[in-house]
Amino acid sequence: MGAIFVARSVKFGKWASDVGLSKHVFKLGYSDEDPKDEVGRGWASAEDWALLKQEKAEGLSEAQVVERVQRKIKMIDPKYYPRLKDAIGLFKVDPVQVENHMLVARALKGEAGSRRISPTISSSWRGRAPEIENRA
Repeated sequence: MGAIFVARSVKFGKWASDVGLSKHVFKLGYSDEDPKDEVGRGWASAEDWALLKQEKAEGLSEAQVVERVQRKIKMIDPKYYPRLKDAIGLFKVDPVQVENHMLVARALKGEAGSRRISPTISSSWRGRAPEIENRA
């Protein structure tokens, strides 16, 4: 049985930040084998990839998984960056999108007390955790 996985590399994130992409880059993929083995081989000239999450899935291919995610998030094009060496499934994720997703998920769960992310986060966010205010 295969698995969809998400991996992250600190070295690749630093390089991506240096070339103007973002340090928030992740590898999304599908593996018929154990994803830990595939993540250990690495991508884009970085060998420090770490598996963040995996979920079992059956009857998919990596191309199908990447195509589905590309509908919402733009994939980093390997043609523009030779270091990627034709690796597909590398995505730049905007932290604001993640925060919005978390807020909507909390609201849909009906959790008591909404959380508001301070408005200064967009202008002063430089890799620090967002400051969150609790509201009653």
